[in-house]
Amino acid sequence: MKIALIQLDIEWEAKEENYKRAEFFAERASREKCDIIIFPEMFNTGFSMNVSAIAEEGNGKTNSALSEMAQKYGIYIIAGFPIKEPSEAKGRNIAAVYDRKGKRITSYTKMHPFSLLDEDKYYAAGSDTVTFDIDGMTSGVFICYDLRFPEIFRKVAGDVQAIFVIANWPASRREHWETLLKARAIENQCFIIGVNRTGTDGNGINYPGASRVFDPSGNAVCTGNDKDEFILCEFDPAKAVETRSRFPFLKDMRF
Repeated sequence: MKIALIQLDIEWEAKEENYKRAEFFAERASREKCDIIIFPEMFNTGFSMNVSAIAEEGNGKTNSALSEMAQKYGIYIIAGFPIKEPSEAKGRNIAAVYDRKGKRITSYTKMHPFSLLDEDKYYAAGSDTVTFDIDGMTSGVFICYDLRFPEIFRKVAGDVQAIFVIANWPASRREHWETLLKARAIENQCFIIGVNRTGTDGNGINYPGASRVFDPSGNAVCTGNDKDEFILCEFDPAKAVETRSRFPFLKDMRF
């Protein structure tokens, strides 16, 4: 499986500019013959609480832009963006997954809004996990602060070979990001693909990139720095099956 981790330096609340930059990287990923391209949490706006200005309906312009990119370049896309339906009191921070034909095959709503920055006041918590298939690789996806809650990873672990984590994780807690990604890989015996942004957002928060891919034994497969926005990575999903067969720890779970 060949993937592109996009550590986008997101333009604050500037959707059109972020669409252009996302397509630039999608075209590059296509030239590199990638199977999947992954963008960070809220790739089109940055981690903004300005729901009335940035959120759109689930089938709005951002959804269309990503669908068209996936179809144009024949690539799977995973990306985060904020939505709000007219009937909803709060927005939702989602991760959407598109197949090579541009069909949105699933979307996941962040289950743990980041209360330290009042995300829970503006975005409703999701209620369930999702799993999906990427060319035979069964996968799951979570968003940023979800990484601190291992229970939800356990909920999908037995069904997946890979779990994606898209984020706007600050530089001040970089060590936590890297440590928790590695821990989730070891304890769930699957690939963990963490994609974080770079740059500084409209609130002055700095982001380290530090996107990481860990294999089912916790070994680092790929590592991003704090500058490069395009990280290329390859891995074999079958390694998750092999690792679980050799070391069947998950079958011993009691609770």
